[in-house]
Amino acid sequence: MLDEGKIFIGASFDANHKRVKAESLELKLANRHGLVTGATGTGKTVTLQALAEGFSAAGVPVFASDIKGDLSGVAAKGEPKDFLLKRAQEVGLEPYVNDQFPVVFWDLFGAQGHPIRATVSEMGPLLLARLMNLNDTQEGVLNIVFRVADEQGLLLLDLKDLQALLSHVAENAATLTTKYGNVAKATVGAVQRQLLVLETQGGDAFFGEPALELGDLMRTSHDGRGVINILAADKLMSSPRLYATFLLWLLSELFEQMPEVGDVEKPKLVFFFDEAHLLFDEAPKVLIEKVEQVVRLIRSKGVGVYFVTQNPIDVPEEVAGQLGNRVQHALRAFTPREQKAVKAAAETFRPNPELKTAQVITELGVGEALVSMLEGKGVPSIVQRTLIRPPAARIGPVTAEERRGLIQNSPLAGKYDTAVDRESAYEMLAKKAQETVAADQVAVEADAGGIGGIFKSIFGTGGGTRKTLSPGQSIARDVTRTIVNQTAGNIAAQIGKSVAGSVGSSVGRAVVRGVLGSLLRR
Repeated sequence: MLDEGKIFIGASFDANHKRVKAESLELKLANRHGLVTGATGTGKTVTLQALAEGFSAAGVPVFASDIKGDLSGVAAKGEPKDFLLKRAQEVGLEPYVNDQFPVVFWDLFGAQGHPIRATVSEMGPLLLARLMNLNDTQEGVLNIVFRVADEQGLLLLDLKDLQALLSHVAENAATLTTKYGNVAKATVGAVQRQLLVLETQGGDAFFGEPALELGDLMRTSHDGRGVINILAADKLMSSPRLYATFLLWLLSELFEQMPEVGDVEKPKLVFFFDEAHLLFDEAPKVLIEKVEQVVRLIRSKGVGVYFVTQNPIDVPEEVAGQLGNRVQHALRAFTPREQKAVKAAAETFRPNPELKTAQVITELGVGEALVSMLEGKGVPSIVQRTLIRPPAARIGPVTAEERRGLIQNSPLAGKYDTAVDRESAYEMLAKKAQETVAADQVAVEADAGGIGGIFKSIFGTGGGTRKTLSPGQSIARDVTRTIVNQTAGNIAAQIGKSVAGSVGSSVGRAVVRGVLGSLLRR
């Protein structure tokens, strides 16, 4: 599996089925990113598993999403089945030893792994706007909301904090408009409605604390192998925008928090982004530019990013140009779009004079791929038709019982499992509203004390008979009742605003967000 700093991928063969050479990925070039593509059922998941095993054996932690659950089998020991033994012999993988690898399961919903949470402030307005599908005007209001949170020291942790602050902004729209520009209550209401949609899609489970510590994704086991972090994404795929935005947030957090290391002998972390087309579907140009920027620069942080998708044209050219290591499984070529994809895929490889690349792409069998890896000084190798090596671990999912046991015995068991709701914007704004109501009550009592003589002369001191009032006293009585009624109305209105606004709280530090949504960098 490992040979002089390389991950063995498989063996290439010529047109006469004669073995050409071993195809490997050099660890020192693995942070130059990669692309794994191919139609459904052509072997992408097995290739991903083989790569993940290779990185783990080299001591490199891995983060990968598991769309169908099949990748989870890397946590269980494989079986020496006949077809696997035959493939191992064909590619020259001898001895072929079955194994299992250290795995930590994650799940945004907490059902099939440790919960992953992020705070609203960490996500930032740009990614939140993308997540809620806001237009430019609505995104502008969301930026104002984050700026108000910064200036007033209101920490945004979960969705109720954001709802509370949106209500606060709507109530003070007239004042904020003079400082930040137009803040229309109707626009705030539209953002609040989209926030409710996000909540019903499971966003309320994702936003909160304890937030994920990135160091927990870069662990090694006691024997020095890299931990493979697997995100259960089968349920998450029903909310594709949440899935894509979460992975993009995670990538941006890695970019922002990890130190510069330059060229290293092996990556600090390898990140597999399955169903990568979801990241780019209907994405605004500014977001694609940010993704391209992060992919281009994050390699200097020692992070390798590998996009996995069915069609190579799913990845924009600006991003695809940064992906040096490529594995292309079979593609269909029945429709004009599929034919375009085959042509585009063939053109991305360094030509092999003995290989008709575009034709071979449509002829590849299951477990075969066209492979071109960076070598030497970062130059792509000539594309070769390659048989992919068999994984050492189980091919297929672990059972529900096996998964539960692995979660219970995980080194992170108990750290993220229970949500924490500390004081933040929701509680802070509620407290402020209560203080305002209390101040109004004090003012009413003070006003009532100042005219106590009038009360006494008009209403008497208690249970006595009602006094006959002079004309002057009747006027004073009417004025006093008017003052009291108006003040009580003000208190009721303030209480109504406090309740209807779903106001919230803060811990007293400015909001700092990731590179893709930052308004203020501290």
